[in-house]
Amino acid sequence: MPARVERYLILGGTAEAVTLATTLMQTGEAEVITSLAGRTASPASLPGLVRIGGFGGVDGLVCYLRAEGITRVYDATHPFARTISTNAAAACRQTGIPLHVMRRPAWQPHPDDVWIKVETLEQAARALPSGARVFLALGSQYIRAFAHRKDCHFVVRMIDAPTSDLGFPNAHIILGKADADWEKEKQVLESHKITHVVARNSGGDASYGKISAARRLHIPVVMIARRDDEAPENQTARCGIS
Repeated sequence: MPARVERYLILGGTAEAVTLATTLMQTGEAEVITSLAGRTASPASLPGLVRIGGFGGVDGLVCYLRAEGITRVYDATHPFARTISTNAAAACRQTGIPLHVMRRPAWQPHPDDVWIKVETLEQAARALPSGARVFLALGSQYIRAFAHRKDCHFVVRMIDAPTSDLGFPNAHIILGKADADWEKEKQVLESHKITHVVARNSGGDASYGKISAARRLHIPVVMIARRDDEAPENQTARCGIS
């Protein structure tokens, strides 16, 4: 009988997923498919095969895994992408496919950081003082919670230009991605006279530049924490068969 073809599915959208796909492709041990949510119009090129879009919940993911003959799943999604991580765990339990969960460690406050720690977007919006000039570093799908703060000015960074009105009466949009270089991020904060930064505790190096820049400028960061029930950092686990 011919040897079984190994097919790995990477749930991606992060720098770690790109590195993982590259490493797995170099080993030549399996076909590699990276799945992206499709939130950006022009995602960066990736090695191996790429699929874009959702799966249709747990049932849809189970069907996909079986139809495509997936033999291993890597969850290398953003630490705040909770729905797909939950669905992946459930789908792997149903199919008995090994699931490897990769979580970058959360950022830890530096002694010179000024962090206002909150648990939710709504708490972050309430934490901003009236008159603040706020840099929202969250992603377009997370900014609605701040639209009612008409007493603040917001600078919103987005990868793609919005296709509809954001609902902010007092906001400026800049297009681009987070930069790991704190000096470049410092220029952004200074040029827009930012007094507060709102960020999620994503961890990793790729988007840490703004946190380092805020520290050097003594700008408070409203930091949205990860949920306590999130998968442990760098966890590798095999799902059982249900």
